[in-house]
Amino acid sequence: MASMLKLPANCVVFQQQRRAVLARAGTSRLDATGFNWKQRASSSSSSAMNMIPQMSISAVPNQSLEKSLPKNKIDIPIMVNSCSGKMGKAIIQAADSAGLSVVPASFGSAEESGQTVQVGANEILIHGPSERERTLASLLEKYPNLIVVDFTVPSAVNDNAELYCKVGVPFVMGTTGGDRDRLYKTVEDSLVYAVISPQMGKQVVAFLAAMEIMAEQFPGAFSGYSLQVMESHQASKVDTSGTAKAVISCFQKLGVSFDMEQVQLVRDPQQQLEMVGVPEEHLSGHAFHMYHLSSPDETVSFEFQHNVCGRSIYAEGTIDSVIFLAKKVHSKAEKRLYNMIDVLREGNMR
Repeated sequence: MASMLKLPANCVVFQQQRRAVLARAGTSRLDATGFNWKQRASSSSSSAMNMIPQMSISAVPNQSLEKSLPKNKIDIPIMVNSCSGKMGKAIIQAADSAGLSVVPASFGSAEESGQTVQVGANEILIHGPSERERTLASLLEKYPNLIVVDFTVPSAVNDNAELYCKVGVPFVMGTTGGDRDRLYKTVEDSLVYAVISPQMGKQVVAFLAAMEIMAEQFPGAFSGYSLQVMESHQASKVDTSGTAKAVISCFQKLGVSFDMEQVQLVRDPQQQLEMVGVPEEHLSGHAFHMYHLSSPDETVSFEFQHNVCGRSIYAEGTIDSVIFLAKKVHSKAEKRLYNMIDVLREGNMR
């Protein structure tokens, strides 16, 4: 099945090669949770049924982005906080491609305060914590249609959301972590418009939605099956992916017994190159996930896989969310708090 997929050259799933390498690897960090890769590679027989749905996503920017926007689009100035980070820069580049205006201000740490960051043609001044409220209020007065984009750090989630709501500026937040219940309550109480989603990749969100539908409609369908999960991210990501946790939760509802501690985290660049098949140019920014299910007698196996190279999929999803939110604000929609599922349901997929 993998050979039937037309995958981009920079994001090829090295299925057979990886199996062979993993089979030779023997005992390693990858099989620390008991996933016998060697046995898996050699256990395929004519009596076994292997169904391997795969999704591979390339980070190639969408060249038709600007053309897909409505001709009468609303003027949307955006403020990208943490603009000095890789995600912030990717969002600014996507905003430029979409014809949005990036305001020349961003929030950062106290150490970054006063620094200027150049991203494309945008020269952005970073404001430290002590200047945030005054700066944001001034920007909102100057740009009445302002929308803030927040990809900062988990520890700043709640404070940032409370500031946006206090000033009254709509925002799109892709930052994970923080007290999520408090976050949602802050937005709901303030009546500020917001899109909040820890996963901004539209296609990945669609995959998660499909998993949730399957779990809801067919509970227990995989009872008795064993599950192994491997996820590979850049070395700077130390925690387990929220996407992986969401997929595992669906499998648990489908009857699979699995503990989150069993997830195999691959963060070593050499293993990512040799065992996972991550392109070298994307070692610093990727998300490769694989979920392997086996029947009790090991005669049936299922494999779900999604690979993301780079950050453009998240940046483009973020810009879609900004455009979506601007329309909701403009139309004075009754609903104020949204997620990426709402963005997808709106249509206008690019």
